[in-house]
Amino acid sequence: MNKAYVHGYDHRENIRLQDQASTLVELLHSDTKYPAGSRVLEAGCGVGAQTITLAKNSPDALITSVDISETSLIEARRKAAAAGLTNVYFEKADIFKLPFVPEFFDHIFVCFVLEHLSRPVEALNALKDYLKEGGTITVIEGDHGSVYFHPDSEAAHKAILSQVELQRRAGGNAMIGRELYPLLCQAGFNSVRVSPRMVYVDSSKPELVEGFTKKTFTAMTEGVREAAIQAGIIEQHVFEQGIKDLYRTTEADGVFCYTFFKAIGTK
Repeated sequence: MNKAYVHGYDHRENIRLQDQASTLVELLHSDTKYPAGSRVLEAGCGVGAQTITLAKNSPDALITSVDISETSLIEARRKAAAAGLTNVYFEKADIFKLPFVPEFFDHIFVCFVLEHLSRPVEALNALKDYLKEGGTITVIEGDHGSVYFHPDSEAAHKAILSQVELQRRAGGNAMIGRELYPLLCQAGFNSVRVSPRMVYVDSSKPELVEGFTKKTFTAMTEGVREAAIQAGIIEQHVFEQGIKDLYRTTEADGVFCYTFFKAIGTK
């Protein structure tokens, strides 16, 4: 699927994904619900961070969640079992070579996957083959170019851009959110509509300060420290200052903003 998942598969990343998912449930998933009996494919489920919400929002839909990483699937299965979910089936599969018959699914859900792929349009085309006529695809992605904060910091922007560059070298695109409309149109989906979902954080929202600014975004940026420095993308002292400045935005007078994009298209 891609050269490398830039964030890695360790325990710390697993926790970050869970923090991100729980913090963003309402913002990203409040309007994602599928009818009873419908077959839904979650392509690239990872450790199941989004799967739990997906399954709970549509308890009578039949959800098949696939991922290329067996390590991630083990964790996803564990989480689903712990949550008591009975409407999810997990399977190891590459989204470019899915083991299903054409037009098997009524709906497809893809969250934080395209950003890691070097061929996003090909991936969307491949997925479209398994979608029934009239079925929908929902795609959610972030966009690191949408980040802004107070107090502003050149070092923090450089630290963020070091991840963008690292992801680019791995074949991905950390700024893909803004491209969802043309990507889905290029893949032949109809009635494509995109809605931006901004996360705005200030000290009056302590749950977002903790759950998003600290445990999701800054933790994600911190996670590429060694790789970015070793690759010569950024100097260590600049990166460390950037992380310090990102944490500075979580103080009483700090503000942090980031935008996700949610796209829905029809076959």
